[in-house]
Amino acid sequence: MSSGLYNTKKINLDEKLDLTQVKPYGDTLNDGKVQISFTLPLPDGDRAVEAAKQLAKKMGVLDPLVAHHKALDKEFTYFVVYGSLMHSVNYEEIHVESVGGDVMDMDEVNDFIKENIGRKITILGASTGTDAHTVGIDAIMNMKGFAGHYGLERYEMIEAFNMGSQVTNEEFLKKAVEMKADVLLVSQTVTQKNVHIDNLVHLVELLEAEGLRDKVVLICGGPRISHELAKELGYDAGFGPGKYADDVATFAVHEMMERELI
Repeated sequence: MSSGLYNTKKINLDEKLDLTQVKPYGDTLNDGKVQISFTLPLPDGDRAVEAAKQLAKKMGVLDPLVAHHKALDKEFTYFVVYGSLMHSVNYEEIHVESVGGDVMDMDEVNDFIKENIGRKITILGASTGTDAHTVGIDAIMNMKGFAGHYGLERYEMIEAFNMGSQVTNEEFLKKAVEMKADVLLVSQTVTQKNVHIDNLVHLVELLEAEGLRDKVVLICGGPRISHELAKELGYDAGFGPGKYADDVATFAVHEMMERELI
């Protein structure tokens, strides 16, 4: 296929990429082509299609085309809209707070702990609150890991304990004290009405009330977690999609060293 969607190398070299005005790319550079999908609480029909077009225009989509629409039931319709985005972003001015530094692999983390900490470290993880999802915490903690990245249970110098899902913050804190955990990992997948934020803040408050916040490395993760958000909520780091056990372990051991939690 010759479309730029399938061969990004066929960009017109006569067009100069301006990083101060970055737009989506579909067939030609800066064409702004996007595809968006959403559901409206409207019955399927011509009026609903027009409503979807008008909403797309208000989002900044030029000449929106409703490429697909389907009734989910009598009162709800799903739309796929295609068009060109009028807006751009200045990439040069973007700053994202993220966990920096080179990521160590499992063997390098083990060697780092042996050389700098001199003992096994204990990491406790759970999906806390009412969150019943374990995919995230399992990917980080379980021995098999995820996508070729072994989980913390496989690390020679880490004692990893996964409490699973729907663990109350009080239970989590009690277990952390019992195990004398060095690092606490909290996974949050359910985010409706920002329930994840309330739950994460509650854990910080419990740790502070017990005088333990400064004695542990506190990390959270999930699909809507960023490092910047985590820091705002009182955590040492936050890891979103695309992060693995080695990212978490690397940060944890360096943070322990920096704060002399050895």
